[in-house]
Amino acid sequence: MEVNPPKQEHLLALKVMRLTKPTLFTNIPVTCEEKDLPGDLFNQLMKDDPSTVNGAEILMLGEMLTLPQNFGNIFLGETFSSYISVHNDSNQVVKDILVKADLQTSSQRLNLSASNAAVAELKPDCCIDDVIHHEVKEIGTHILVCAVSYTTQGGEKMYFRKFFKFQVLKPLDVKTKFYNAESDLSSVTDEVFLEAQIQNITTSPMFMEKVSLEPSIMYNVTELNSVTQAGECISTFGSRGYLQPMDTRQYLYCLKPKKEFAEKAGIIKGVTVIGKLDIVWKTNLGERGRLQTSQLQRMAPGYGDVRLSLEAIPDTVNLEEPFHITCKITNCSSERMMDLVLEMCNTNSIHWCGISGRQLGKLHPSSSLCLALTLLSSVQGLQSVSGLRLTDTFLKRTYEYDDIAQVCVVSAAVEVEA
Repeated sequence: MEVNPPKQEHLLALKVMRLTKPTLFTNIPVTCEEKDLPGDLFNQLMKDDPSTVNGAEILMLGEMLTLPQNFGNIFLGETFSSYISVHNDSNQVVKDILVKADLQTSSQRLNLSASNAAVAELKPDCCIDDVIHHEVKEIGTHILVCAVSYTTQGGEKMYFRKFFKFQVLKPLDVKTKFYNAESDLSSVTDEVFLEAQIQNITTSPMFMEKVSLEPSIMYNVTELNSVTQAGECISTFGSRGYLQPMDTRQYLYCLKPKKEFAEKAGIIKGVTVIGKLDIVWKTNLGERGRLQTSQLQRMAPGYGDVRLSLEAIPDTVNLEEPFHITCKITNCSSERMMDLVLEMCNTNSIHWCGISGRQLGKLHPSSSLCLALTLLSSVQGLQSVSGLRLTDTFLKRTYEYDDIAQVCVVSAAVEVEA
């Protein structure tokens, strides 16, 4: 009959504790009116309770701090800290102690140990302590693997390990929307407006320390989340930057192509990289978290082979009086030269002044020309500028441009404000 040898007890003990900030102690105040049966008993008990605030006993929040009672929640972007202690519970000296801590995620295994060198010896009732830190960058299941190897006095090599499993949750829900400017009077490519909706999906409030957009190499960014009053810059969200659970904030940014890219037509087209959001927040007692989104991409609007944009146009004009606009015509092709002819077609309200069908000449690839035009309106109200036609004589192809812009037409008897 085969007898299994008894399982050998390890000489060392491993303890792993997560390091987190304490929380403020809370109690449930119980009060009553003086005419009730208990009288002033409850109020006196609360005054004698050391956990209450003197003079504000009916508040739930106390002055004492409470140590963490459980592992708690870990959110993406926070720093995971843990205290690892190996204690010699035996009465003999052990040698060559090696403590190793690895973090296993769904995609990789990370070594978090500060040192991979073995400790020469560990005497009875002594311990080896280590603190590990890791900025959490993945959501889902994480496993902290702590392994200990050592040698006994008899020369026997011993080894054991423990697993600590925890979930990493998502703290914020970030949604982005892109808006193309309807008309850009300064460059070949339109400005881009980015709206970022950030929602706190945790169970505690957050202090939003920073929400910024780091643009790509092609763009300059302007934040539109503050206003200037009396020479002072004030946030549109008020003086307190707290985001309550399940609350959402909308941040707005304006991106404009840099001059060296805006002057070269056709470079910013198709799928372009805008940049990435950098979000920094703090939770209870100043615990810091940080998230960076992946590179945000947008589909740039297509303008075909030829683009017509406005450089200058008045907002308000007088009825049946000529006014001037300045157009920019751009050859968006990077290889083909164009020979353009301009035709101006009148509409029910807009009438063009000048010669229709005139030659504009040859336009080289990725180049542009400015054109001054004169027109008038015969109808009051908000009128659309339409009726321009460009014909490429090389390919016999005509490009139509309607609803280029809008102007407000008023009677000449009405005084027009500057």
